[in-house]
Amino acid sequence: MGGEKLGRVATAGVLILILFIITVMVEKSESVWMNLPKSGSKCVTEEIHNNVVVVGDYVVISDDHLHPTPTISAKVTSPYGNILHHKENITHGQFAFTSSEAGLYLTCFWPDRPNEGGALSVNIDWKMGIAAKDWDSVARKEKIEGVELELRKLEGAVEAIHDNLLYLKNRESIMRGVSETTNSRVAWYSILSLGICIFASCAQLWYLTRFFQKKKLI
Repeated sequence: MGGEKLGRVATAGVLILILFIITVMVEKSESVWMNLPKSGSKCVTEEIHNNVVVVGDYVVISDDHLHPTPTISAKVTSPYGNILHHKENITHGQFAFTSSEAGLYLTCFWPDRPNEGGALSVNIDWKMGIAAKDWDSVARKEKIEGVELELRKLEGAVEAIHDNLLYLKNRESIMRGVSETTNSRVAWYSILSLGICIFASCAQLWYLTRFFQKKKLI
Protein backbone atom coordinates (compact mmCIF):
# COMPACT_ATOMS: atom_id res chain seq x y z
CA MET A 1 0.00 0.00 0.00
CA GLY A 2 2.80 2.35 0.95
CA GLY A 3 4.65 1.44 -2.25
CA GLU A 4 1.65 2.34 -4.40
CA LYS A 5 1.29 5.70 -2.66
CA LEU A 6 5.00 6.38 -3.09
CA GLY A 7 4.71 5.44 -6.76
CA ARG A 8 1.82 7.87 -7.25
CA VAL A 9 3.79 10.66 -5.61
CA ALA A 10 6.79 9.90 -7.83
CA THR A 11 4.57 9.86 -10.94
CA ALA A 12 3.02 13.19 -9.95
CA GLY A 13 6.48 14.63 -9.40
CA VAL A 14 7.64 13.47 -12.83
CA LEU A 15 4.51 14.92 -14.46
CA ILE A 16 5.03 18.24 -12.72
CA LEU A 17 8.69 18.29 -13.80
CA ILE A 18 7.72 17.55 -17.42
CA LEU A 19 5.04 20.23 -17.23
CA PHE A 20 7.57 22.74 -15.92
CA ILE A 21 10.04 21.99 -18.71
CA ILE A 22 7.40 22.19 -21.44
CA THR A 23 5.87 25.31 -19.93
CA VAL A 24 9.24 27.05 -19.92
CA MET A 25 9.64 26.10 -23.58
CA VAL A 26 6.15 27.21 -24.64
CA GLU A 27 4.94 29.95 -22.33
CA LYS A 28 5.89 33.44 -23.29
CA SER A 29 5.67 36.24 -20.78
CA GLU A 30 7.67 39.35 -21.45
CA SER A 31 7.98 42.65 -19.63
CA VAL A 32 9.24 45.72 -21.49
CA TRP A 33 10.19 49.16 -20.19
CA MET A 34 9.97 52.13 -22.55
CA ASN A 35 10.90 55.78 -22.09
CA LEU A 36 8.36 57.94 -23.90
CA PRO A 37 9.49 61.00 -25.85
CA LYS A 38 7.93 64.33 -24.89
CA SER A 39 6.45 64.54 -28.37
CA GLY A 40 5.62 61.77 -30.79
CA SER A 41 5.02 58.12 -30.02
CA LYS A 42 7.07 55.08 -29.15
CA CYS A 43 6.12 51.58 -30.24
CA VAL A 44 7.01 47.98 -29.49
CA THR A 45 6.39 45.07 -31.85
CA GLU A 46 5.73 41.43 -31.14
CA GLU A 47 5.59 38.62 -33.70
CA ILE A 48 2.51 36.50 -33.03
CA HIS A 49 1.13 33.71 -35.15
CA ASN A 50 -2.52 32.95 -35.79
CA ASN A 51 -5.06 31.93 -33.11
CA VAL A 52 -2.98 32.86 -30.05
CA VAL A 53 -4.46 34.36 -26.88
CA VAL A 54 -2.65 37.58 -25.94
CA VAL A 55 -3.03 39.58 -22.72
CA GLY A 56 -1.14 42.78 -22.05
CA ASP A 57 -0.98 45.05 -18.99
CA TYR A 58 0.65 48.48 -19.05
CA VAL A 59 1.19 51.23 -16.51
CA VAL A 60 2.63 54.75 -16.73
CA ILE A 61 5.36 55.88 -14.35
CA SER A 62 6.50 59.47 -14.02
CA ASP A 63 10.28 59.63 -13.84
CA ASP A 64 9.98 63.03 -12.12
CA HIS A 65 7.43 61.70 -9.59
CA LEU A 66 4.72 64.09 -10.71
CA HIS A 67 1.29 63.94 -9.04
CA PRO A 68 -1.06 63.26 -10.60
CA THR A 69 0.77 61.12 -13.14
CA PRO A 70 0.45 62.56 -16.69
CA THR A 71 -1.86 60.56 -18.93
CA ILE A 72 -1.04 58.82 -22.18
CA SER A 73 -2.80 57.21 -25.12
CA ALA A 74 -2.31 53.61 -26.20
CA LYS A 75 -3.11 51.74 -29.39
CA VAL A 76 -2.61 48.13 -30.49
CA THR A 77 -2.83 47.30 -34.20
CA SER A 78 -2.66 44.03 -36.11
CA PRO A 79 -0.24 43.30 -38.99
CA TYR A 80 -2.92 44.46 -41.46
CA GLY A 81 -3.70 47.68 -39.59
CA ASN A 82 -6.81 46.62 -37.66
CA ILE A 83 -7.14 48.46 -34.34
CA LEU A 84 -7.46 45.95 -31.50
CA HIS A 85 -7.16 48.35 -28.58
CA HIS A 86 -7.29 52.15 -28.32
CA LYS A 87 -7.47 54.17 -25.09
CA GLU A 88 -6.84 57.85 -24.31
CA ASN A 89 -6.23 59.84 -21.11
CA ILE A 90 -5.13 56.83 -19.07
CA THR A 91 -2.33 55.98 -16.66
CA HIS A 92 -2.79 52.20 -16.85
CA GLY A 93 -4.77 49.70 -18.87
CA GLN A 94 -5.09 46.19 -20.22
CA PHE A 95 -5.78 44.65 -23.61
CA ALA A 96 -6.71 41.11 -24.52
CA PHE A 97 -7.39 39.51 -27.87
CA THR A 98 -7.05 36.30 -29.85
CA SER A 99 -4.86 36.86 -32.89
CA SER A 100 -6.53 36.31 -36.25
CA GLU A 101 -3.54 37.38 -38.34
CA ALA A 102 0.03 36.13 -38.26
CA GLY A 103 2.78 38.73 -38.21
CA LEU A 104 4.06 41.73 -36.25
CA TYR A 105 1.60 43.30 -33.83
CA LEU A 106 2.32 46.95 -33.00
CA THR A 107 1.68 48.59 -29.63
CA CYS A 108 2.22 52.36 -29.49
CA PHE A 109 2.12 54.88 -26.62
CA TRP A 110 2.28 58.66 -26.66
CA PRO A 111 1.69 61.45 -24.09
CA ASP A 112 -1.65 63.26 -24.22
CA ARG A 113 0.03 66.63 -23.58
CA PRO A 114 3.19 66.77 -25.70
CA ASN A 115 6.09 68.86 -24.43
CA GLU A 116 4.40 69.27 -21.03
CA GLY A 117 5.36 67.64 -17.77
CA GLY A 118 8.37 65.48 -17.07
CA ALA A 119 9.77 62.29 -18.51
CA LEU A 120 7.45 59.30 -18.65
CA SER A 121 8.08 55.57 -18.73
CA VAL A 122 5.71 52.77 -19.61
CA ASN A 123 5.96 49.20 -18.40
CA ILE A 124 4.15 46.70 -20.62
CA ASP A 125 3.76 43.05 -19.66
CA TRP A 126 2.95 40.63 -22.49
CA LYS A 127 1.49 37.19 -21.90
CA MET A 128 0.78 34.83 -24.78
CA GLY A 129 -0.48 31.32 -25.29
CA ILE A 130 -0.91 29.17 -22.20
CA ALA A 131 0.86 31.86 -20.15
CA ALA A 132 -2.19 34.08 -20.72
CA LYS A 133 -4.74 31.44 -19.74
CA ASP A 134 -6.50 31.85 -16.39
CA TRP A 135 -6.00 28.39 -14.94
CA ASP A 136 -7.59 29.34 -11.61
CA SER A 137 -10.87 30.08 -13.41
CA VAL A 138 -10.58 26.82 -15.34
CA ALA A 139 -10.02 24.88 -12.11
CA ARG A 140 -13.03 26.48 -10.41
CA LYS A 141 -15.29 26.05 -13.43
CA GLU A 142 -14.42 22.42 -14.10
CA LYS A 143 -13.83 21.57 -10.43
CA ILE A 144 -10.39 20.08 -10.95
CA GLU A 145 -7.25 20.36 -8.86
CA GLY A 146 -3.95 18.73 -8.08
CA VAL A 147 -2.57 16.29 -10.61
CA GLU A 148 -5.64 16.61 -12.85
CA LEU A 149 -5.10 20.36 -13.14
CA GLU A 150 -1.42 19.83 -13.86
CA LEU A 151 -2.34 17.29 -16.56
CA ARG A 152 -4.71 19.84 -18.10
CA LYS A 153 -1.86 22.36 -18.17
CA LEU A 154 0.36 19.71 -19.72
CA GLU A 155 -2.26 19.06 -22.39
CA GLY A 156 -2.44 22.78 -23.15
CA ALA A 157 1.35 22.95 -23.37
CA VAL A 158 1.47 20.00 -25.78
CA GLU A 159 -1.20 21.62 -27.97
CA ALA A 160 0.78 24.87 -27.95
CA ILE A 161 3.95 23.00 -28.99
CA HIS A 162 2.02 21.28 -31.79
CA ASP A 163 0.64 24.62 -33.01
CA ASN A 164 4.11 26.19 -32.87
CA LEU A 165 5.59 23.33 -34.88
CA LEU A 166 2.87 23.67 -37.53
CA TYR A 167 3.47 27.41 -37.67
CA LEU A 168 7.23 26.94 -38.05
CA LYS A 169 6.67 24.28 -40.70
CA ASN A 170 4.41 26.62 -42.64
CA ARG A 171 6.91 29.49 -42.34
CA GLU A 172 9.73 27.20 -43.49
CA SER A 173 7.65 26.12 -46.49
CA ILE A 174 6.94 29.74 -47.42
CA MET A 175 10.59 30.74 -47.03
CA ARG A 176 11.72 27.76 -49.09
CA GLY A 177 9.29 28.74 -51.85
CA VAL A 178 10.55 32.32 -51.81
CA SER A 179 14.16 31.11 -51.89
CA GLU A 180 13.53 28.76 -54.81
CA THR A 181 11.68 31.49 -56.73
CA THR A 182 14.49 33.96 -56.08
CA ASN A 183 17.15 31.47 -57.20
CA SER A 184 15.19 30.75 -60.40
CA ARG A 185 14.83 34.44 -61.19
CA VAL A 186 18.52 35.09 -60.50
CA ALA A 187 19.47 32.21 -62.80
CA TRP A 188 17.28 33.55 -65.62
CA TYR A 189 18.60 37.07 -65.03
CA SER A 190 22.18 35.78 -65.24
CA ILE A 191 21.43 33.92 -68.50
CA LEU A 192 19.72 37.02 -69.94
CA SER A 193 22.64 39.24 -68.90
CA LEU A 194 25.12 36.83 -70.47
CA GLY A 195 23.08 36.73 -73.68
CA ILE A 196 22.95 40.53 -73.84
CA CYS A 197 26.72 40.74 -73.28
CA ILE A 198 27.37 38.19 -76.09
CA PHE A 199 25.00 40.01 -78.44
CA ALA A 200 26.62 43.38 -77.64
CA SER A 201 30.10 41.92 -78.24
CA CYS A 202 29.04 40.45 -81.59
CA ALA A 203 27.39 43.72 -82.62
CA GLN A 204 30.50 45.66 -81.66
CA LEU A 205 32.74 43.26 -83.58
CA TRP A 206 30.51 43.51 -86.66
CA TYR A 207 30.50 47.32 -86.45
CA LEU A 208 34.30 47.54 -86.12
CA THR A 209 34.77 45.09 -89.00
CA ARG A 210 32.50 47.19 -91.25
CA PHE A 211 34.24 50.39 -90.13
CA PHE A 212 37.74 49.09 -90.90
CA GLN A 213 36.56 47.71 -94.26
CA LYS A 214 35.15 51.12 -95.22
CA LYS A 215 38.42 52.76 -94.26
CA LYS A 216 40.24 50.04 -96.22
CA LEU A 217 42.33 49.20 -93.21
CA ILE A 218 41.61 45.49 -93.63
